[in-house]
Amino acid sequence: MAKKAKHEKEPNLERWLVSYADFITLLFAVFVMLYAMSRADQQKIEQVSLAIREAFGVAQTTSAPSMNVIESLDFPRIPAEDAQPPQPDTEIEEDASHPYAEEKEFSDIKQEISDMLAAKGAQDKINLNVNKRGLVISLKEAGFFDSGRAEIRPASIVLLQEIGNSIMGFANDVRIEGHTDNVPIKGGAFLSNWELSSTRSTTIVHYFIDTLHFPPGRLSVVGYGEYRPVADNKEESGRAKNRRVDIVLLSKAAQQAEPRALKPEEN
Repeated sequence: MAKKAKHEKEPNLERWLVSYADFITLLFAVFVMLYAMSRADQQKIEQVSLAIREAFGVAQTTSAPSMNVIESLDFPRIPAEDAQPPQPDTEIEEDASHPYAEEKEFSDIKQEISDMLAAKGAQDKINLNVNKRGLVISLKEAGFFDSGRAEIRPASIVLLQEIGNSIMGFANDVRIEGHTDNVPIKGGAFLSNWELSSTRSTTIVHYFIDTLHFPPGRLSVVGYGEYRPVADNKEESGRAKNRRVDIVLLSKAAQQAEPRALKPEEN
């Protein structure tokens, strides 16, 4: 008896779907991994950037994840205090007994000195001016110094004392600036107008410190010689105006441009 022929299976035309589904699954897994890796790298970069900003004392401007990547990478932090060199102290120190003079106080001091000069009949010995530099008190040579000399005239000591007392109660720095005319010095104790102008300024500074006990750290000396005239040197009247010593009670803006001493902990 002949065997019955087996019925051939019909070909499965949808088998390709299995391979296609596997391919799509693997492709999806690859993209998920790539996305996860890119997000992790971004977080690490943000954490490293944040740690560097903090180490150098830069304020944080954007939020960052709380994960501490720096510690996980064993990346040493740089101490913030070592990242920046010491900077001069630009803040002006003052207290209740030594306030800082502003424009109003400059005007008050100017009026006080003007009244004092009027009472002593010495208006022609000093000029007073308030400008952006502060209060400028100009001592004329004819009232305070002999020609070619740096010693203060004894008769004018009382005026200098009154001026010092008027400005010493404020926290502003004081700059003493010496000036001369353009007539060259011939012989005498000084080689040139440079030495004469700076020595006159130094003489006044020593009087403020030694007699009035003015804080030395608030004083500075400048000798301009003949190179900062306020009048024409061609006329005697102009040369007389140029021969002067300016006592400048510095304004806040002018004082902050001056070099400041470092604090003890910054030395």
